[in-house]
Amino acid sequence: MAHRVIISGGGTGGHIFPAIAIANALKNISPDIEILFVGANGKMEMERVPAAGYEIVGLDIAGFNRQSLLKNISLPFKMLKSLWKARRVLKDFKAEAAIGVGGYASGPLLMMANMMGLPTVIQEQNSYAGMTNKKLGAKAKKICVAYEGMERFFPAERVLLTGNPIRKSSVAIEGKREEAIHAFGLDLEKKTFLVTGGSLGALTLNDSIKAGFPALTAAGIQVIWQCGSYYYEKLQAELGDTLPESIKLMPFLERMDYAYAAADVIVARAGAGTISELCVIGKPVVLVPSPNVADDHQTKNANALVQKHAALMVRDAVAREELVPTVLGLFKDEAKQRELEEQIKMLALADADEVIAQEVLSLIKK
Repeated sequence: MAHRVIISGGGTGGHIFPAIAIANALKNISPDIEILFVGANGKMEMERVPAAGYEIVGLDIAGFNRQSLLKNISLPFKMLKSLWKARRVLKDFKAEAAIGVGGYASGPLLMMANMMGLPTVIQEQNSYAGMTNKKLGAKAKKICVAYEGMERFFPAERVLLTGNPIRKSSVAIEGKREEAIHAFGLDLEKKTFLVTGGSLGALTLNDSIKAGFPALTAAGIQVIWQCGSYYYEKLQAELGDTLPESIKLMPFLERMDYAYAAADVIVARAGAGTISELCVIGKPVVLVPSPNVADDHQTKNANALVQKHAALMVRDAVAREELVPTVLGLFKDEAKQRELEEQIKMLALADADEVIAQEVLSLIKK
């Protein structure tokens, strides 16, 4: 009889990509396995997961709203309704294990799975565990983590350092530099830096690049600038013909492998999934943590690399003044580039999806 596993969570690409990677790894190891996703209604997983070929059920759950306390009045009712639905889904699907990757739906689904005595696995992506995962970790059979020292949040005997599952297609950059440079219409002889604010973009990074136009062009540095679909049209209208030929503005990157392959230096936010990809890529990185995330976890993620001399960090508050000078300083310092490359490669864990999938299957068979 085929095994049956539920994967819950989402909300952002940083949660969805690892979830799909784990599902694909489970399928590779056990082709007849049945997998059901549970997400939050209205969130991006409700579209992304079916596009990846998996069925998903939505819960009416939302996070705590810090801006408007009145909007939290319905939260207890939503939680009770979600717990009830999670119980029904687990029973109807006859789930043998549940995996939580973070995001609103993980909480009620894993809480109910724990109540029903099913083995649960948490995939904690950040260097600082959130409140929900800390609570769920008390009963989880395994907590798969991407950073050392996570025993301060979870029972040490159940913590497993696996790394974060990554998009294998994005990090397959070997031998692609020349075709990538040509694909972006860039010059093979010039140095290139990639700035990426994720699929939605990041206003701070966009403002920092705009402020740095004169210095970048004077230094002969070319830029792949992924500004986010939200900002693209406004930037295009604002910059018009003033955009230098050496700066390629685009809403999103269809071929992340090309962007990574073309880049000599990479600037990015410090989301857990992004950092995991950057460790495998092994290029010099400048991280600008987003201040708009729970528990300021992106700063903690970035610091984990900075302390190991594996990345540079520029705080969001000073990025408009300091980001481009930091990048240009790094381009001039080849010894620093080599150090960053060597240290970040040492943190790479490329097969997290397979390791986590094997753990889940071994729990089912016990």
